Amino acid sequence: MAAAWLKDAVFYEIYPQSFYDTNGDGIGDINGIIEKLGYIKDLGCNALWINPCFDSPFKDAGYDVRDYKKVAPRYGTNEDLVRLFHTAHDMGIRVLLDLVPGHTSEEHAWFRMSQKAERNEYSDRFIWTDFCFDAAAGFPYIGGESERSGTYVLNFFKCQPALNYGFFKVDQPWQLPANHPAAIATREAIKDIMRFWLEKGCDGFRVDMASSLVKNDDDKKTGTSRIWRDVRRMLDLEFPDAAMVSEWSNPPLALRAGYDCDFCLNVQGGGYSTLMRDYGNHKGEDHSYFKKDAGGSIGRFLDEYLDWYEDTKDKGYISMLTCNHDTIRPRYNLDEQELKLAYAVIFTMPGVPFLYYGDEIGMRYLDLPTKEGGYFRTGSRSPMQWDGSKNLGFSTGKKEDLYLPVDESEDAPTVAAAEADPASLLHTVKEILALRHSREDLQADAPFKVICSEDGKPFVFRRGSMVVAVNPAGTAEEVSADLGDVSPIYTIGTADYADGKLTVGAQSFVVLG
Repeated sequence: MAAAWLKDAVFYEIYPQSFYDTNGDGIGDINGIIEKLGYIKDLGCNALWINPCFDSPFKDAGYDVRDYKKVAPRYGTNEDLVRLFHTAHDMGIRVLLDLVPGHTSEEHAWFRMSQKAERNEYSDRFIWTDFCFDAAAGFPYIGGESERSGTYVLNFFKCQPALNYGFFKVDQPWQLPANHPAAIATREAIKDIMRFWLEKGCDGFRVDMASSLVKNDDDKKTGTSRIWRDVRRMLDLEFPDAAMVSEWSNPPLALRAGYDCDFCLNVQGGGYSTLMRDYGNHKGEDHSYFKKDAGGSIGRFLDEYLDWYEDTKDKGYISMLTCNHDTIRPRYNLDEQELKLAYAVIFTMPGVPFLYYGDEIGMRYLDLPTKEGGYFRTGSRSPMQWDGSKNLGFSTGKKEDLYLPVDESEDAPTVAAAEADPASLLHTVKEILALRHSREDLQADAPFKVICSEDGKPFVFRRGSMVVAVNPAGTAEEVSADLGDVSPIYTIGTADYADGKLTVGAQSFVVLG
């Protein structure tokens, strides 16, 4: 069952190397996160998701873990991370770490041992073929780099060998079944890592590539689901207040697997992309729903979302997000008013919402060369913009030492400027989140029902006893509906409800209660 604290949780995702640098080396650090907890709390976020902060060669920005039980020195120490847990808890903030269970770095001690020709306890910790010239049919693989005669399967980049959780369907002599002792040992090793950090104060994990564990799994991910159910049983017994958030773009499967909170909606694809970045016609035309007069339809999102919601509403939470470290920032194609409407909907929908650092001030997507395997994603990972001082307040270090360059535009948004402007996107985010926290009917598990989703009319939905409506168009829209005894309690723009008719002004949003 879902951890009770998720009901009123709003997550803030922090890419640690780009958040706040306290020692002037140009890279964000854990002490920087601690210093900014007051800002995060004031924003209205009461939970953190911190991207990988473990020891790593950083060929994939930390998703290539070299030591799961050691904080990367560039971020600080294990003691710093424990201090973050305790300080955050004192402020009512939960902390999730990013768990990478599907692969390690090629520099991890487990993998170094598995490369040896002589059999040892780690020989089957990764997926190897039996012969140096065997092709791992159907899987990316590497050969010629180990003393062991075999090739090894990759889980993502070349630097990330796949951990061995076995195969649901074994069709090659080098494949082990999912119930093999070596596959079970891999699962137990990951549980040991989870226990290590949970015992130190971590509140749970966002699980990277959660569906990638058991290979040759069936369409329902039976083998992988069994692993996560086993992990969930461990958490329920030993850490019942811990949460898991899966990167698994199929809520029915992820939630049936035993997850508390399913982090699955990706703005790069699926129905969710039609809200924020809809270039589905491949002609370069943007028909995003929240873009003014772009001809977008909420129905394209709801066709997918409603099936997911009905199938999972009693099993856990689907999470909506403004953006994340793997996606294009929404400011790329939406202006500040459009972002206000988008965030207002995201923060009033069911489930547990996620806000990516800097999205609250409308940070731009920057055209940057790849860094640490970021490729196109690098432009969404630039340093947080705090104020107008050196390096926009991110670091006192030299410009050339910064992890990534800051936005050098004259009108680069900053927290300081946004806080000084009552009409800013930042203040809208604070207002919406304060409203969500104050009204149970806007929180994760309150009932949800669509009232109107017709093109040319406001998108209207009910959350418990409250009604939410949005109109991204450049002209007022109205709908006839019996909404009961309600009146506007929060608006962006203009809205009116009288005589069974709801009118929502151009580019406006309203909550009625």
